[in-house]
Amino acid sequence: MSKTILITNDDGIQAEGIQVLSQKMHETFGENINLVIIAPDHEQSAVGHAITMHRPLRVETVKFLHNKELNGWAVNGTPAACVKLAVEALLPQKPDLVVSGINRGSNLGTDVIYSGTVSAALEGVILEIPSIAVSLTEVGEIGFELAADFTCYFVSYVLNNGLEPEHLLNINVPPVNRGELNGVRITKLGDRRYRNTFQKRTDPRGKNYYWLAGDVVETQLDTNFDVGAIKNNCISITPIQFDLTCYELFESLQETAQKLESSFLET
Repeated sequence: MSKTILITNDDGIQAEGIQVLSQKMHETFGENINLVIIAPDHEQSAVGHAITMHRPLRVETVKFLHNKELNGWAVNGTPAACVKLAVEALLPQKPDLVVSGINRGSNLGTDVIYSGTVSAALEGVILEIPSIAVSLTEVGEIGFELAADFTCYFVSYVLNNGLEPEHLLNINVPPVNRGELNGVRITKLGDRRYRNTFQKRTDPRGKNYYWLAGDVVETQLDTNFDVGAIKNNCISITPIQFDLTCYELFESLQETAQKLESSFLET
């Protein structure tokens, strides 16, 4: 029985990244893999793990631009909602793998908190499906081909060697040609912040408004971190989990909790 791969993104189903990836997956695996493509009907970048709750979800079948054999589902919902809808309502059984991407732009460091791309993959993990998020850190003259090639190669490895259902791998690919790559690194999340985040402007009626912008500030530039790996033209693979518990603080708070409990109950 062939395996099923669910492909999604946050840039929208007509975005170049998901189109190129789906085509490459189709060429690579053919009938050996059942490709299911479901994505938002318009761009949903930086929506995080929002779920569409206050309006009905509508699903439309769309033809892919460069391959009429490929069909996809366009949904008027968030990336995470697309995955949840596919798994819990549209598909007869769970897919074997969720692949979210290829995102236009990086998902490094603290970006993963805001990322719709990573959140779609994380929804797969919540539903006990191993998942991968893939991003091309810059899109200029370099297209999505290398990132798509690596994704297919990596997916083949995962299908042959396995990936646990609770595991999410966040992959970032630098904007270089194959010959310029300096390798593949397993990385930690780096520190990526923004300064001068808001630009204050005035509209023609004299009312102030703010435009979210900002300059990127990156530290931890060695290749043990995702930011540093990309700076050194390496593909970065970062394992991510949704358990946000701070275990370092957990034990030290136990004594505090006992003191709070006894003093509170005595009042």
